Amino acid sequence: MGLFDDLTSQVKNAMGGAGAEHGDVLSHMMQSLGGGTNAGAAGGIGVILKQFESNGLGHIVQSWIGTGQNLPVSAAQIQQVLGNSHVRELAAKLGIDPSQAAAKLAAVLPQLVDHLTPNGQLPAGT
Repeated sequence: MGLFDDLTSQVKNAMGGAGAEHGDVLSHMMQSLGGGTNAGAAGGIGVILKQFESNGLGHIVQSWIGTGQNLPVSAAQIQQVLGNSHVRELAAKLGIDPSQAAAKLAAVLPQLVDHLTPNGQLPAGT
């Protein structure tokens, strides 16, 4: 089991029943952004960071990486950063509405990045 699989399992456990749905969303997103689930976590964070920065929202993802309070992200910002086509593709894979996919990502992505960046450090290979 890779790093992302371990983290997805932790997120699912921490979130109780709703965690399974969020884990699926995260798994599909990280696969599409950073490759497979085994290596996708480190590569995915780098891709996410670049996409947020290029959309003028780098300060949001930097708050998730840092050791302080995580800034929230909205579903609209997720769609802005990832693009509507990417969110629609993700939603189709999950069998949910694109607005639901964006909302789920907005709810879980800050926690995911925060957990993957202990002590405010990006994983090696990012």
